[in-house]
This record gives sequence, structure tokens and C-alpha cells, in this order.
Amino acid sequence: MFRGITQLSLDAKGRLAIPARYRGELMSSCTGHLIVTVDPSKCLLIYPQPAWEPIEQKLNNLSSFESKTRNLQRLLVGNACDVEMDAAGRILVSPPLRQFAGLSKDVVLVGQGAKFELWDETQWNLQIENTLAFKDGDMPPELDGFSL
Repeated sequence: MFRGITQLSLDAKGRLAIPARYRGELMSSCTGHLIVTVDPSKCLLIYPQPAWEPIEQKLNNLSSFESKTRNLQRLLVGNACDVEMDAAGRILVSPPLRQFAGLSKDVVLVGQGAKFELWDETQWNLQIENTLAFKDGDMPPELDGFSL
């Protein structure tokens, strides 16, 4: 399980150093083989390959005759890139993916259980501000009765 928020920097070549606390789990679960794809929220999603495979299969099994479904397939599967952690625990984030998410040097890696989100730091801060601006009636019905 991937939890927590880590502020990181992309190097000049667009490489991201995966935090050491996650590397062991990633090496044992997928030998450092990750899938990076886009998210409609304008961030990137990073999955261990075994976690991505059933998602990709479900997406590919959806009917491509429905335009919204086909657009989602194009977005998520079409932009998915296989990456390997190098000996230093870094992955290369391709220029098209960096451009899609507006990634600059300063980024935020957000653990989301089975995957990570990778955000431009400025966009992440805006996302948090928007989330904290919820009013009482703004919460989705799925969260009714949810308590921390």
C-alpha cells in the first residue's frame, strides 16, 4: 500500500526518484516495472505493472462504440507508458506525459493505495485548496455517514 505525500524534483532529463520507502515493495511486487498514464484531473498515475493489467483489461473490454468510453480508452490506455526503475530508483517520465500534467521541476508524489498520483506542485496545492473549500452540501452521496 502506498500512502503519504512526498515533495520531489524532476531532474533535467525528466527523471523522478521514487522515494526509498517504496522501492523495496516495488521491486518485490513488480521488479520495478511501472506503468505511467494520464488522469483526467491533469496529473499522472503510476501503477505497478500487476496492478495496471486488470485495469487495462477492463478498459479494453468496454465497447468502443460509445464515444465517451472510447475517449477514456484513448486517454488512459493510449497514453500508458511502461517504465523501469533504474539502479538509483528513478523512472523517466516522458516529455508528452510531463506536458500533459504540466509538470515542472517541483512535483508531488501522492500515495493512493495501489497506485501513485504525480502532480505539479502548484497544481497539487490548488487541488488541495479546492478540496478544502467544500461546503456542507458539496460532498458526494457516497460519503454520507463516512466518519474519520
